[in-house]
Amino acid sequence: MKNVILNNSVKMPTLGYGVYQIPSYDDCKKSVLTALEIGYRSIDTAQAYGNEKAVGDAIRESNIPRSELFITSKLWISDYGYHKVQNAFQQSLAKLQLDYLDLYLLHQPYNDVYGSWKAMEELNKAGIIKAIGVSNFYPDRLVDLIAYNEIIPALNQIETHPFHQRYEDQLTMRKYGVQHESWAPFAEGQHNFFTNELLGNIGAKYGKSVAQVTLRWMIQRDIVVIPKSVTPARIRENFEVFNFELTEEEMLAIKSLDRKASSFFDHRDADRVEWFSKLNR
Repeated sequence: MKNVILNNSVKMPTLGYGVYQIPSYDDCKKSVLTALEIGYRSIDTAQAYGNEKAVGDAIRESNIPRSELFITSKLWISDYGYHKVQNAFQQSLAKLQLDYLDLYLLHQPYNDVYGSWKAMEELNKAGIIKAIGVSNFYPDRLVDLIAYNEIIPALNQIETHPFHQRYEDQLTMRKYGVQHESWAPFAEGQHNFFTNELLGNIGAKYGKSVAQVTLRWMIQRDIVVIPKSVTPARIRENFEVFNFELTEEEMLAIKSLDRKASSFFDHRDADRVEWFSKLNR
């Protein structure tokens, strides 16, 4: 497994398994166990996903040494605030049945980001979170957080796929030593992703699927990926991306697919911010 080294020297697998939109306890536990059996060692969950307990039970049942695993969770906005973070974090830790997290993220760029970050900095210094980062932060919000806080986020998890490639965002992250991580690497199937002709033709050359080509494209861009599937064959397929390499010409060709716009929503949109604020209640 290829790894990236975060800005605080923590080692993180470049390929992990994500459990977003797997709310069923049984499906989540079974899928995480399958992923771990295949060889995944990085699991990405979140307080808001409602499946931390299933992930924790799968980790325990797998009997894989804790030192071999990299576990990420995220703080939801309703628990933002310096005095609320500790309790929310401990709840996540209890559900996951762990003594520490490898990575803990602010899930959204809203509410009391700065008070929450201060609390996360303290948890990081205490050693019960190995690295702290953010999710869904656009460059302006990321740089602002960096400018007025002690610890630079180790990672920023943002929507990244062939139709929204985030090259400009990645340049900002590189400037400050923040690792780029993708969510929705397959655009959740939008824009006829799985039948895309360009990606399909590249895949045919290597005997690989559109999904595998996409994961390989991002890995070669030094982006951490966390694909999700509940189908064992696809979980395995997504893991088999280290035995081929795309050419520079193929990388450039994929760049032509970039629409430079979200396939879901813009976190800077006022109506979307209002929608998120109502999720607090």
